[in-house]
Amino acid sequence: MKLNIALLAGDGIGPEVIDQAVKVSNAIAKKFNHEITWTPAITGAAAIDEVGEPYPDSTHEICMAADAVLFGAIGHPRFDNDPKATVRPEQGLLKMRQKLGLYANVRPTFTFPSLIDNSPLKRERIEGTDLIILRELTGGIYFGERGRKDNGNTAFDTCTYTRAEIQRLAKLGFEMAMTRSKKLCCVDKANVLESSRLWRETVQDMEKDYPEVTVSYEFVDAVAMRLVQWPSSYDVLITENLFGDILTDEASVISGSMGLMPSSSIGVHTSLFEPIHGSYPQAAGKDIANPLATVLSAAMMFEDAFGLKEEAELIRAVVNKSLAEGIVTEDLSGTNKAYKTSEVGDWLAKNI
Repeated sequence: MKLNIALLAGDGIGPEVIDQAVKVSNAIAKKFNHEITWTPAITGAAAIDEVGEPYPDSTHEICMAADAVLFGAIGHPRFDNDPKATVRPEQGLLKMRQKLGLYANVRPTFTFPSLIDNSPLKRERIEGTDLIILRELTGGIYFGERGRKDNGNTAFDTCTYTRAEIQRLAKLGFEMAMTRSKKLCCVDKANVLESSRLWRETVQDMEKDYPEVTVSYEFVDAVAMRLVQWPSSYDVLITENLFGDILTDEASVISGSMGLMPSSSIGVHTSLFEPIHGSYPQAAGKDIANPLATVLSAAMMFEDAFGLKEEAELIRAVVNKSLAEGIVTEDLSGTNKAYKTSEVGDWLAKNI
């Protein structure tokens, strides 16, 4: 099969972890007789430095022409520490989501048998956890009307959703639940927010189309608590943009490291695959960053974008083998030997 993939390394450790995912993907292509065309493009702070904007038209054209997008991370401290900056790397991410129609962020959370005691949560609480959070990406407070008034002393951000936006995400959630344990949780704050009441009303109206799925409705604060108390009780959760942003980062600690969790963003035009961690600028260029989340994101890409399940399963198998044998970077090594980012990538490719 011919695979045309846009490669957006981004900022910080992005280029380093992306390099390892490319090594692994190329090893898969060689083993299974695929042909990958990688087309690099700039985004984030790197793009601001080069062309003055975080998601230039040239990058968008490359993404639109691709079968899938493999993405690293964006962000730089010089923008984080300047509240008056008018152009920011994160604006590129929001623009990319809008222009590519990336409406659903798929965040799996699961445990690794060899690392279960690395989690800050007790083994008995997290054992057996295998859940997916579907976060709506193109609506809500991040895209609503915002501004200042009273001479800049009052600020406002507006959360707006349409029924169609909710239906689109919920449909994906119901369909995903049908392939798993047939449990769906709608996460909202319907006791306070009108937008949440529309979420709950819309999902309730859709229940009749999926009679086999058991649907629950929970407030976001209750879910935030239960995710650390009893995460294995959840299967598929759907929620709006801001709530999803927070809950997915909370869920990431269950595995023991943000450096282990992959994700995808399902789009109208194409889909994007990325690790859930940030750009970690303090580690940039040191060859110490954990590449496994990016490698596992490539596994999601092979399966979800191209239907290549056997290839994806092989990637996951060698990742599990690397964890079991201690071929890991310093964030997971403890008192044992720590391997460099590039060494982990080489080991994975060789084992494939």
